[in-house]
Amino acid sequence: MQFSNDPAIWLKEFFINAGLSYSLSSFLSTTGLVLIVLFLSWVAYVIVNTVILRVVTRIIKRTTSTWDDVFLDQKVFSRLSHLAPALVIWFMAGWALEAYPGWLMAVRKMTYIYMVLTGMVVIILFIESWHKIYLTLPVSQHRNIKGFVQLIKLFMVVIALLVIISVIFKKEVGTIIAGMGAMAAVLLLIFKDAILGLVASIQLAGNDMLKIGDWITIPSRGVDGKTEDITLTTVKVRNFDKTIITIPVYSLVSESFQNWKGMEESGLRQMKRTINIDMRSIKFPDQALIEKIRAIPLMNEYFNASEKGIRKIGKLKDENDEPLPGTPGLTNLGLFRIYAVSFLKNHPMVDKKETVMIRHRDTEGNGLPLHVYAYSMNNSWVPYENLQSELLEHLLASLHEFELKVFQRPSGDDINRLAETN
Repeated sequence: MQFSNDPAIWLKEFFINAGLSYSLSSFLSTTGLVLIVLFLSWVAYVIVNTVILRVVTRIIKRTTSTWDDVFLDQKVFSRLSHLAPALVIWFMAGWALEAYPGWLMAVRKMTYIYMVLTGMVVIILFIESWHKIYLTLPVSQHRNIKGFVQLIKLFMVVIALLVIISVIFKKEVGTIIAGMGAMAAVLLLIFKDAILGLVASIQLAGNDMLKIGDWITIPSRGVDGKTEDITLTTVKVRNFDKTIITIPVYSLVSESFQNWKGMEESGLRQMKRTINIDMRSIKFPDQALIEKIRAIPLMNEYFNASEKGIRKIGKLKDENDEPLPGTPGLTNLGLFRIYAVSFLKNHPMVDKKETVMIRHRDTEGNGLPLHVYAYSMNNSWVPYENLQSELLEHLLASLHEFELKVFQRPSGDDINRLAETN
């Protein structure tokens, strides 16, 4: 007996000649053909995957460029190999399931959906690979595009979902998009954070307001640390106490935040401290105090360099060296300010090109506030704080030499001593 050259007919005739019924023979022949197609699809995957893993990998490893290595590490080519079995099933399903049109349509739909999802994954990995390449470029230090990359990936997912829906329900993509207009309000509500985050990301990137690694502070949200990640909807900050805070991107636009990037790039950091002077200790210096102050090296230079400065002291009215009331001249506080400025400008860790200033502010019942301004040449946290403390401690200790006192509210010990005196 001769058999047909068509494997489908041949299998069916084989089972019929074996004594099986026509329906059972048709079912068994179709099952055999399906197994053959599955086997061929597996063979296609193995061959393509082997070619990619061996040939393509070997070619990429021999190149001097590192960009193609990124695509290999992201498994773009290996994910692409998943299209091979899908294509085999797509083209051979009609031959294997010719007797079952319903199953043929379902298998082709499932295969088509699988190819769409595979293509979506490959495109997303391709985009992510280019993002990683971008992060190796110097421009990435000033322009963060992660939000845009996430938006493109989200767009690809939406397109894939629309195509899948159109295949399942046999509708045109345009018809589906038109029908979604009625759901616009719901979609806006669902993707509110993403939309606000997109607008905020464009503003942050366009105005160079924030990048990964910047130190930012937002007191209202407890943020004080380094920016670790910027996504489409959130910003992750690691505080200096090692806690991690995640805040919405749009909050950085709707609220104010402090970025310390300018300070870090300049290499300097401003020191600003206040000393409250007891106003009852401010006076015109007598001759003894003048001589005592003049003995201080920095002040000796001041007196020797400016005879005008000496004349500002004013005349004395008698042998008790009491200053005349209303006589214009420097007070002990004025001399202390001159000393403090000289001391700061002569310190090796204080920048001389930036502002060095001592000024007093309006009194508020806590003595006379004396503000000290200078710039540290080391903006690292610990050295900066140590220098600031060192300078303030020195100025506090120097007040005694000028017969000035620090204002401080009375404590329990002060009250007890006063009671004992009385």
